[in-house]
Amino acid sequence: MDKLSKSICSYIAQNWIEESKSQRSFALDHAIDEKTVRRIKSDPDYIISLVTLKKICDARNIRLSEFLELLGY
Repeated sequence: MDKLSKSICSYIAQNWIEESKSQRSFALDHAIDEKTVRRIKSDPDYIISLVTLKKICDARNIRLSEFLELLGY
């Protein structure tokens, strides 16, 4: 689980948060707390919750299964 969470956070940070105008705008656009965005980006021990991941996927109009396919799972 820890490896999967690291892969998820790494992908989100590198591909979606970095493309965003700011961490704040990413948080607002994805209905999550700005602190969560900071943790996704910089806390190597952060384990993303399924609820948070679902909110991010919903905001991007993709299913969780599609997101996991992007990661190769």
